[in-house]
Amino acid sequence: MAEIHPSAVIHPTAQIADDVKIGPFCVVGEHVTLGPGCVLHSHVVIDGPSTFGKNNEFYPFAVIGLRSQDLKYRGEPTWLEVGDNNVFRENSTINRATDVDCKTRIGNNNLFLVSCHAGHDCQIGNNVIFSGFATAAGHVIVEDHAILAGCCAVHQFVRIGRHAMVGAVARVSQDVLPYTIVEGHPAITRAVNSIGMQRRGFTEEDVKAVRLCYKKLFVNKTLKVQEAIVELEKSDYAENACLKEIISFVQSSERGFCH
Repeated sequence: MAEIHPSAVIHPTAQIADDVKIGPFCVVGEHVTLGPGCVLHSHVVIDGPSTFGKNNEFYPFAVIGLRSQDLKYRGEPTWLEVGDNNVFRENSTINRATDVDCKTRIGNNNLFLVSCHAGHDCQIGNNVIFSGFATAAGHVIVEDHAILAGCCAVHQFVRIGRHAMVGAVARVSQDVLPYTIVEGHPAITRAVNSIGMQRRGFTEEDVKAVRLCYKKLFVNKTLKVQEAIVELEKSDYAENACLKEIISFVQSSERGFCH
């Protein structure tokens, strides 16, 4: 049987796995599913419809799965879907989607530190870190292994690429290319995330390919974006997977990217 403190309030429709632990003064609302190994320490509020996979951990005053804060939202059925092995530290907040039958999605192995926020309809990948007070507005996409440093603010509909890093207190209003570091107010692209790439097993050739992208797109001020892409596609690294990923990201960007 699940280990539930007597002071916790559990809605009758909530589905709780047998080994879930729910601490003092927690509230689990309507249509919530908590998978095996989930732990709610104390004073956690979870609402639904929302589903959580296995081994998710919630620290005091985390508020997860409440209704969208979008002013257009009128109570339509929307969802939050969370994978496995995520940690939600104190005061972190995640909202359900806005549009009918849509989902806010959180993948696996993510870390949400103190007082961070992911708004309605966000799509968060795997192995992402939201540092303290990092905030993402509605419809933000954060891809795998990205890091959002403390107190940064990400504008709605922005996309953060894989293995990218957003610096502390940055104001991000445009997309962030994979493998890059942005910082500033507004955020601009400062460097290649070479240390992060090396730590995650990318080769020297991968790092060199990304550095070439950085040089063509950001350092060489005489090249327009499309001209830079043409040169990259003709370079010695044209077949490199990281370079191809950056080119694809640039070409599919709807907001433009941080320069």
